[in-house]
Amino acid sequence: MSKLIRIGTRDSQLALWQANTVKKKLEKLGYQTQLVPVKSTGDLILDKPLYELGITGVFTKTLDVAMLNGQVDIAVHSMKDVPTLLPQGIVQTAVLERGNASDILVTNGPYDLTKHCTIATGSLRRKAQWLKKYPHHSVVGLRGNVNTRLQKLADSDWQGAIFAKAGLKRLNIKPTEIINLDNWMIPAPAQGAMVIVAMQNDKYSIDATTQLNHKETAICTQIEREFLRVLEGGCSAPIGAYVEIIKNHVVFKGNLLLLDGSDGFEESRMIPLNSAKDLGSRIAKQVLANGGKELMEEIKKSL
Repeated sequence: MSKLIRIGTRDSQLALWQANTVKKKLEKLGYQTQLVPVKSTGDLILDKPLYELGITGVFTKTLDVAMLNGQVDIAVHSMKDVPTLLPQGIVQTAVLERGNASDILVTNGPYDLTKHCTIATGSLRRKAQWLKKYPHHSVVGLRGNVNTRLQKLADSDWQGAIFAKAGLKRLNIKPTEIINLDNWMIPAPAQGAMVIVAMQNDKYSIDATTQLNHKETAICTQIEREFLRVLEGGCSAPIGAYVEIIKNHVVFKGNLLLLDGSDGFEESRMIPLNSAKDLGSRIAKQVLANGGKELMEEIKKSL
């Protein structure tokens, strides 16, 4: 039996690029597909920080509902936006090969990082890590799609704004003035990765999309998201995690910081790949046992 696979996606330029990437891959395998764009709550409400919206999976909830209602068959997400616990009946079927996971600073003319600067970001993780390194700076909120945020930066007197490198590359946007932050800023868990989800009882869509799974990326992002899940993070906590597989070893870097970057935990590990089962969970439990639980409570009180 063959059927049309309806691909649910947000209607932002980046989300459509991601969904079209999956569409082309499925069609290359011989499947018929159709894009079904929808607008999420996170795209509609741009005047509040994400952590103030009080919705788990603010960018994915609308697509979850569309899938549960039978309006779409699969959904394509930026994996870092997906809650670590999926709604009942929805399953992860594939993680595509990861793009660049790092962050970059797009600058707005001349600057001197040793002096007071104003840096824009809508991410608590980026804010906390930036203030840890530059406590004399100010960090302001910034929401919107990539092009909107770049325009807000251009129209402002800020010294710079932080972006995910993968998003700019996928949209073929090449700012001329940038600083790479990959040597010190730990990305969000699963940053740079795209994930496909489907209904648990939809064998046709599951069989189709599992062919697109990239095993190494799936392993790395699973460890990162385990770390996030056990720390009870998400948009409401400054948590970073990044995993690479190098010569049959898993290399883990992660952190949990207060909102102002003044205190926190930095963790790193290198272990054989065959010993990496539940690694993210194990490291997160160690962090919680060593004072991370109290730190998380302090973060929640300050939001």
